[in-house]
Amino acid sequence: MDGKLLARIGAIVFVAIAITATAIEMTRKDEPPASPPARLVQPQHDPLREGQRRCQQLGQKAADDAQCLRVWAETRDRFLGRTTAPASPSSGEGR
Repeated sequence: MDGKLLARIGAIVFVAIAITATAIEMTRKDEPPASPPARLVQPQHDPLREGQRRCQQLGQKAADDAQCLRVWAETRDRFLGRTTAPASPSSGEGR
């Protein structure tokens, strides 16, 4: 076989594949999404979130702030799925 014949056969095969792919794509039906994408709904007023913002603004001073330590503990418990019992004033004393 000479080079010209081989080039023609290659071009014909390429065009045939392109036409086949186009025909398949045109006959394919688009399926609608199974469900609309989920949206995250955040509560309008979250005191924990406000406490986190306050501690963020305090910067290094937040490490010594008792309220920030409480907010961080509550955030950690919420993240880990732990249920928190209301802390009594006497808890943590006497250590």
